[in-house]
Amino acid sequence: MQTEKEKMLGGELYDAFDPQLCEERRQRRILLKRLNEASAEDLEARPELIKDLIPNCGANTWIEPPFFCDYGGNITLGDDVFFNFNCVVLDVAPIRIGARVLFGPAVQIYAATHPMRAADRRTGLELGKAIEIGDDVWVGGGAVICPGVRIGARSVIGAGSVVTKDIPDDVFAAGNPCRVVREIEA
Repeated sequence: MQTEKEKMLGGELYDAFDPQLCEERRQRRILLKRLNEASAEDLEARPELIKDLIPNCGANTWIEPPFFCDYGGNITLGDDVFFNFNCVVLDVAPIRIGARVLFGPAVQIYAATHPMRAADRRTGLELGKAIEIGDDVWVGGGAVICPGVRIGARSVIGAGSVVTKDIPDDVFAAGNPCRVVREIEA
């Protein structure tokens, strides 16, 4: 029999109020509080706080607080990833982010979702869909990346976009819903 965490990470319906998941989120809130309250004078401590929060992060990850996530451990970051102020990452499913990815302020990455049918939502169960963002991507401020999306390497997502479908490599995409505007040089 699968645990609720195994169901969650596998993209199946799961109970978000499972005691194990609640405790993991509680522990992450403690780390988020430390990161978000670290003073500007305490910059030396930030890389260690980030590593505690997101164990699967590459070298030179930088997060400008405030930052929010559900678990942290379901996020994988390549080297040289930058999150600007006020980003939210709902990592109830795996979120894989490549190297040298830049996130503008207030970017929101949602692996969390709910069933489409009202009868299924009434059960209180949730689910998640994995997200993948390739190397060298730039996501403009205020963009929302929806569950199950893949953004190709070297692409640029315009500010304020809502990414509901996969975006290929080497394009500029923008809008709501986000769509390819033009190709860009690799």
